[in-house]
Amino acid sequence: MAEHVHGGRLVADHLADEGVDALFTLTGGHISPIFDGCKDRGIRVIDVRHEQAAAHAADAYGRLTFRPGVAAVTAGPGVTDAITGVTNAFYANSPVVLLGGRNPLALEGMGALQDAPQLELLRPVTKRVDTALETRRIREVLDASFRAALAPRMGPTYVDLPMDVLMTPVDPDHVVTAGGQRATVPPGPDPDAVAAVAGLLAQAERPVVLCGSGTYWSRAWEELDALARTARLPVFVNGMARGILPSDHPNLLGLSRKQALRQADLVLALGIDFDFRVGYGRPPAYRDDVVVVHVDPQPDRIGHNRPVTHGIVSDVASFLRVLLAHDATFGRAEATPWLEELTTEEGRRREARDAAASSDASPVHPLRFAREVARWSDPDAIVIGDGGDIVAHTAGQVRVDHPGHWMDPGPFGCLGVGAPFALAAAHVHPDKQVLVVYGDGSFGFNAMEFESAARQGLPFVGIVGNDGAWGEMKAFHERVYGPEGMVAQDLTQDVSYEGVVTALGGYGERVERPEDIGPALDRAAASGVPALVNVLLDRGFRRESAAAYGA
Repeated sequence: MAEHVHGGRLVADHLADEGVDALFTLTGGHISPIFDGCKDRGIRVIDVRHEQAAAHAADAYGRLTFRPGVAAVTAGPGVTDAITGVTNAFYANSPVVLLGGRNPLALEGMGALQDAPQLELLRPVTKRVDTALETRRIREVLDASFRAALAPRMGPTYVDLPMDVLMTPVDPDHVVTAGGQRATVPPGPDPDAVAAVAGLLAQAERPVVLCGSGTYWSRAWEELDALARTARLPVFVNGMARGILPSDHPNLLGLSRKQALRQADLVLALGIDFDFRVGYGRPPAYRDDVVVVHVDPQPDRIGHNRPVTHGIVSDVASFLRVLLAHDATFGRAEATPWLEELTTEEGRRREARDAAASSDASPVHPLRFAREVARWSDPDAIVIGDGGDIVAHTAGQVRVDHPGHWMDPGPFGCLGVGAPFALAAAHVHPDKQVLVVYGDGSFGFNAMEFESAARQGLPFVGIVGNDGAWGEMKAFHERVYGPEGMVAQDLTQDVSYEGVVTALGGYGERVERPEDIGPALDRAAASGVPALVNVLLDRGFRRESAAAYGA
């Protein structure tokens, strides 16, 4: 007779079989058996100071590995604390499996400690919720959750694990497993629909390719590169699509996007949502008569917010392969005035930006801050954006040459992802530079995770653009309500954020002159511990941010 194992060991067995090598968590009595199981199976347990951070770290792990990131949190407030991180993953289509402790089934409905309607709370922001009602069925439930997390579009799932189910020992021979091989072939397009798109591309005079995170999740970077180069198409990216083409790719544009979309006669939308980031797909951001081809593996996302000429249900990479096989150039092998026009506009806008980025003023101009960060960061670095305006400034200048090497919250716009994302990145890629760009507001959300990183040997470098304000919202309030409407917009600029990190076991420096940013970052990286450089910015400069809020 085989030696009995408890439910926590079954959880760990399943995680190991899924290829998961790290569990993000904050300790709690309801989930202790899982830790015991992970220890036996050699799964690294990375514990944090707030459950939101555990969920964010699992989100980043999923983005970096294409495998579900797993977080385990205790019942009640542990689960509710994690919901923000799960929601962020939901809107970013990031594969996450959240394991939540729960009061024993034997005490259901009796007012047990930390009892809460956890399934009901998680259902709106996950792809699947479930409860393991028997120890022998834990692996069956987990298998279904992993399947759902990885199915297009990917996203988070949730599993309730009652304490008595986790603690009860069972005979391994009686454990139920789903078994079988998972489908790995992504959905492909209708060949006739692709032929129609090929014809439209051949006829278009001002085509634009818009790539969203679905392009990243389908790993379509080689196909996109081939299409862009051979058909001479301008490409714009957002979300996790940043990095699918290197920053110096001749067809990758950014600063001319508004002009391109207003003038385009055809938009090829690949794995992207027509949300606030791209003008909702509607006039005046687009022409009334624009032809729109929308490719996405999830049918109900096609045509959301705007009608489309052709909606193609397909994995992006599969669609591009069929399209390229149909016609590699679409009659566009020669240089086109359209691409040259947009490239010229890019150069004009870059010159204007670079003039401001040359400022030697102290405190530091935000665009000079961004330039110094871009100069310092390694071409192979993983750069994480956690903030508002300062992240927008930096994103426009920092090089991102590899898929998955830029991470920000995504469309949910959740502040506080910086340190949790960095924990996951430092674990997954210990050989790479990990850099977090913070606003002074966003730094405060999960600053305690610098202690988590220091304690567990997961170094990264953070840099704060400190303008003493909720800068993005301050610009909005000033535009809408005037200078006299400044309520709840300012922060204290003279705060030793670097001292906070030093007290938590890291390294910190304060910088007030632009020429000192690079050397300070060098020292921070050389410290070998989680580090923060606090850069004082010009409080008078405000980026125009109000448009994002519909003002």
